[in-house]
Amino acid sequence: MTKQFSGAIVLAGGGKMGGALLAGWLESGIEAADIHVIEPDGGAAARLAGLGVNVAPTASRLPAGTEIVIFAVKPQIMNEVVPQYSSLAAGDTPFLSIAAGCRISLFESHLGAVPVVRAMPNTPASIGLGMTVACANRQTSEAQRALCQRLLEAVGEVAWVADEALMDAVTAVSGSGPAYVFLLIEKLAAAGVEAGLAPDLAMRLARATVRGAGELASRSDQAPDQLRVNVTSPGGTTAAALDVLMAEDGLGALMKRAVLAATERSKALA
Repeated sequence: MTKQFSGAIVLAGGGKMGGALLAGWLESGIEAADIHVIEPDGGAAARLAGLGVNVAPTASRLPAGTEIVIFAVKPQIMNEVVPQYSSLAAGDTPFLSIAAGCRISLFESHLGAVPVVRAMPNTPASIGLGMTVACANRQTSEAQRALCQRLLEAVGEVAWVADEALMDAVTAVSGSGPAYVFLLIEKLAAAGVEAGLAPDLAMRLARATVRGAGELASRSDQAPDQLRVNVTSPGGTTAAALDVLMAEDGLGALMKRAVLAATERSKALA
């Protein structure tokens, strides 16, 4: 993506997710000199400056020719942060938010009828394997959507939805989803210990099995249900376990309840 940007990329917030995006951009070839990070924390600012990017404690002096602003601050302070960028609202600058639960209307209330893209990445973005879903308002052009797509693809896959209301379900499935997988690893290892395995071996088996199964599902042309059938011999050990997991009150019912609970919580927080 070297020199695909005619102006400055302004990143508001250099925390975990903002830092993951920044690392992805630099690795993909975006020049550090084109990136301006607004980070008030002194320690974080020093670390970011060490990467060669421009760092400032406040948005009082935004770079001329800003091409895009990315909000990567905590949702709780978004209402305080967004107005600091109102000087860019008169132009054609798009605003991209990766803050969970912050609706497009929040940014429009402070900035007016400007191009806004709301995105929900997940934590595997920190290793370049994230899944991000984005939604744009009517003021966002195709070129601006493409700009956001390129920036988000630096940390993984990107999908789009037209209806912002779906972002609550997106948050419940992919935003919160890594925690469900981590819990699976934790409980699979614990069950292995109950079955007689040493804790270290049980955890190693659980981690490697989930990693390998995920990669197989990603690479295979077959659907997950067929992959499950492929490893299940009638009357065998896997079938015995699946009889428990696929019971009426088993994993399917639990996962449905979990995702619905996360969806409702996302709506409430917004």
